[in-house]
Amino acid sequence: MGAPRLIQNSHKRKLALDKYLCHTPTEIDFAMKATEARLLDFLKKPTQFVIPIYQRTYSWDQPECRQLWDDILRTGRDEDIRSHFIGTIVYIQSGLYQVSSLSPLLVIDGQQHLTTVSLIIEALARELGSEEPVQGFSPKKLRNYYLFNPQEEGDLRYKLLLSQTDRDTLLAIMDDRPLPTESSLRLKENFEFFKKQIKMLGNNLEPLCKGLAKLMVVDIALSRDHDNPQLIFESMNSTGRELGQADLIRNSVLMDLEPNHQTRLYNDYWRPMEIAFGQEAYSKHFDSFMRHYLTVKSGEIPKIHKVYEEFKMYVSKDQLILDDLVADLHKFSGYYCAMELGKERNPDLRAAFADLRELKANVIYPFLLEIYNDYTNGLLSAEELEQAVRLVESYVFRRAVCDIPTNSMNKTFASFSKTLNKKQNYLESIRAQFQLLQSYRRFPGDKEFRHAILGRNLYNFQRKSYWLRRLENHGRKERVSVNEYTIEHIMPQHLTIKWQEALGENCKRIHEAYLHTLGNLTLTGYNAEYGNRSFVEKRDMKGGFAESPLHLNEGLGQLETWDEKAIQDRAQHLAEKGYCCLASAFVA
Repeated sequence: MGAPRLIQNSHKRKLALDKYLCHTPTEIDFAMKATEARLLDFLKKPTQFVIPIYQRTYSWDQPECRQLWDDILRTGRDEDIRSHFIGTIVYIQSGLYQVSSLSPLLVIDGQQHLTTVSLIIEALARELGSEEPVQGFSPKKLRNYYLFNPQEEGDLRYKLLLSQTDRDTLLAIMDDRPLPTESSLRLKENFEFFKKQIKMLGNNLEPLCKGLAKLMVVDIALSRDHDNPQLIFESMNSTGRELGQADLIRNSVLMDLEPNHQTRLYNDYWRPMEIAFGQEAYSKHFDSFMRHYLTVKSGEIPKIHKVYEEFKMYVSKDQLILDDLVADLHKFSGYYCAMELGKERNPDLRAAFADLRELKANVIYPFLLEIYNDYTNGLLSAEELEQAVRLVESYVFRRAVCDIPTNSMNKTFASFSKTLNKKQNYLESIRAQFQLLQSYRRFPGDKEFRHAILGRNLYNFQRKSYWLRRLENHGRKERVSVNEYTIEHIMPQHLTIKWQEALGENCKRIHEAYLHTLGNLTLTGYNAEYGNRSFVEKRDMKGGFAESPLHLNEGLGQLETWDEKAIQDRAQHLAEKGYCCLASAFVA
């Protein structure tokens, strides 16, 4: 069997550190001290670990917690295993709290393990009550040795101080008090996970205690005056949960600043960005935002895993002033949150962005970020911006219906604005640019789109929900959420004898030709009740087509039969309605 994943990653991290030590001494004079230590002995020292504001937040999910938990129990149950190495703790003397006996350490690497082990220790202390299954593992000793500095007061009382949202949540857990309203989701969920796992051990807590006592780390102390923390940070980016490009960028921007300057930029710009995105969306979307931002600024599209490298080149090449750069990032991130995360305040724009998001075409964002910036600078009105967004939406969807390959769209939108006339007739310039796109980059006109939509198998089309919702909501001020409905085949997927009789001698041909097409599809909340019933039964039953409040079902209540002509007529009507609700670049 191979080594457990956390062991493998710790080994990678050690190799990365060795690589740094071997390849940089000619460039950087360093005074690094590295020693092996038992984690609990390391924590027992009268010190405090501080996670700097430029570090990412606590990011472990249950898979990482489960792996560490299993490793601890496996080690504790096996007397032949004398130790278990879990990683490195890399830190810099902070120089803070000089009047205290404590020596606070700024943690460059090791936050995930320090935090997770602290959660396990607190959960264990709560479960022990007054017991001490292993010498040194009473609740009082666990807390006073490894979680608190009992002789100190205020913030100095805690062994570990995280940053921002994580900070208040961890302190509340350590103090066994209610969590803050905006609590850290991962800390909360992982603490509950460990409490549950410990509860399942019952009275057999000895293996857990022994396993914790065997955990080993490499204690690496850096000198602020000699070592380069950012280079070490980059070199060691090979852990179980890889650092995002945005994490590296944030550290690169803030790490080397003077403390007051660092705090001001973080509080004024970076922290508001994190809050605007939210805990989950920040980790999910921020790397993509940075990629789109760099595309806007450079006109080149970085690979998603090369964003950090491109960012460093961008900053170096243009010799940007750091404060201006961070302020600009903050501004553009607000645009992205408005469009991608539904935070736009203008209701018409918010609806347009919602429709666009459903198409899942991320390559459009460099162009959208640019025109949104122009909108905030007064070059476009809100109405003109909405029309521009609708043109983009129409372009993406029409091409999908017409089966035009999408692999050219990233370059199309990366360079789209280069020839626009922003000083005069900005919106018409956008429309004209779409008209000029040729061949595989073309904007399908109404005729091409109409022909494609009539014959396409829409039921198995990836964007079918988007299309039916757009049709349903065209002209509505009160929008209908299609999530409340399911797609219904008016002529069912299985032909009963009644349906065969209604369709006539060509029933099989009609069924094969039209089953999944536009004319035969609608929305309903009564899918299960409809089943394979005849058209008349579907029409007249309670909640049937005759009573439906949906625009898509208009006219079905007045039909006597559902045959080939009825399907064709409805398809023509919906196709006409369809290209009316999608903006066209081609003005008659």
